[in-house]
Amino acid sequence: MAEYIPPTADWVREQVELYEGSGGKEGTTLRDTGLPCIIVTHTGNKTGAIRKIPLMRVEVSGSYVLVGSKGGSPDNPVWVYNLRANPDVEIRDKTEVFKMRVREVTDDAERARLWDASAEAFPPYTEYKGKTSRKIPVFIAEPV
Repeated sequence: MAEYIPPTADWVREQVELYEGSGGKEGTTLRDTGLPCIIVTHTGNKTGAIRKIPLMRVEVSGSYVLVGSKGGSPDNPVWVYNLRANPDVEIRDKTEVFKMRVREVTDDAERARLWDASAEAFPPYTEYKGKTSRKIPVFIAEPV
């Protein structure tokens, strides 16, 4: 079994620990936003280790949209490269855990539809998009 490497940022690590440690009964909203989040368990593309990250909960027809916004910074979050290399993930949505496979959304119409759903669930995504020149990666996690 692969080693688990906790997130390096304190707030991210604490969010994951609270969410996972409570079995999905606590820590289900992201920081000060009060908006729902999920935990995405994935495999590191360089280490092969288990990684976990809280992301905004954007559910569309039984699938989850994962947005690599990183607050509008100029570079992608590391987890984007992990998902590109290793598309099999687990999604914890409160007390439920689902095995899923992700794919990066490249079709313009599908991407626009999923982006709109994401911005509706988490309005700051629109601001983040305006802060960066990169095309923010959008993934869809679908049931296996």
